[in-house]
Amino acid sequence: MKTLRQLFGSNLQQYTMMLALIALVAVFQVISEGRMLTSSNFQNLISGNAYVLILAIGMVMVIVIGQIDLSVGSVAGFVGMCVAISIASHGLPWWVGLLLGIVLGVLIGAWHGFWVARIGIPGFITTLAGMMIFRGLVIWISRSISVPVPSEFSFFGAGYLPEWGPAFTRMNNSTLLLGLLGIGWFAWAEVKRRAKILSRGSQYPMWMTTVRILLVAAVLGYATWLFGSGRPGTSFPIPGVILVVLVIVYHVITQRTRFGRHIYAVGGNKAAAALSGVNTQRTYFLVMLNMSFLAAIAGILFVGRSTSAGPGDGTMWELDAIAAVFIGGAAVSGGIGTVVGSMIGGLVMAVLNSGLMLMGVGSDQTQVIKGLVLLVAVAFDVRNKQQGRPSIIGLLMKNSRTPQAVDKA
Repeated sequence: MKTLRQLFGSNLQQYTMMLALIALVAVFQVISEGRMLTSSNFQNLISGNAYVLILAIGMVMVIVIGQIDLSVGSVAGFVGMCVAISIASHGLPWWVGLLLGIVLGVLIGAWHGFWVARIGIPGFITTLAGMMIFRGLVIWISRSISVPVPSEFSFFGAGYLPEWGPAFTRMNNSTLLLGLLGIGWFAWAEVKRRAKILSRGSQYPMWMTTVRILLVAAVLGYATWLFGSGRPGTSFPIPGVILVVLVIVYHVITQRTRFGRHIYAVGGNKAAAALSGVNTQRTYFLVMLNMSFLAAIAGILFVGRSTSAGPGDGTMWELDAIAAVFIGGAAVSGGIGTVVGSMIGGLVMAVLNSGLMLMGVGSDQTQVIKGLVLLVAVAFDVRNKQQGRPSIIGLLMKNSRTPQAVDKA
């Protein structure tokens, strides 16, 4: 048990959903007769779910501070429609329309942040009102018809990394480079992490660092091959690149910056955070503003993928984002949750959608299954946060103890 904790970290429970994700992929790969782990399927999986995963990045921060945002789908749909109309009807260049959409998202986030931080209205009520307002505005300004966007937007929503360099690699070289950079960065981070542990006087064998690097390198290497060896003209999707950049940026923000510490402090205990000098109003305001900023990016990516903005865009997106966050281990009461965990939760939902579709399961049954998965994941989280409740790993280790060990205990 001690070795496992050193190898994977002090909280083994955080790896449960990762194991569940791997198991889901393996099961669907067998049931679908090999159609799950294909280049085209995973490229579509990333491109088709990038907008929800981007929403989940902002949503985990909102949930950590103890709030909720029900307006993100409507905001994304409204921003996408405004961008499309500004270009199609007012003749703005596509890049100006894109910048306009991002600015609009920031302004909407400031609006929500004002009511939550300054007036003190709970985020649930504020964003419920926002959901109704912006859903109505989408239908109003679009007159219930779709509006096309320029072809340049397709690059952001459905594009791929370009091809270059020698052909002997037998895969897309941009994807290969991205994968090698990912492996190299993780190896460097692990070596640096080990040096930091040793500097504190603790023991951390080199073989553990090596095993961690090799495991992650194997996963990233296979993913690189999967995305880079598809049909000509395809590679790792551009929405995936944008998602990866955002995950890295927000992981650093939430885990390595003062603002990130303030987010968790406010979510853990608002009164104690205020007494320790944290500006709680500023934290609420910036987190809500950031959520709508990411919703604007998600809306722009979606219209780029679909090549048009429609009055129904964004419907129910907020529920998918919230589900991803809770499946990824965030606490209902706030104070707990990570960007990486939310990505794992979102990928679990994405793999479920993809696998069930490959099996021919209808959308109605898919919703039932996803709802049950969400309920079980949150129930598991609540159970294991209760005092004295062991994790699955703990139960397995307990049941595997020898009679002699039990007697000694």
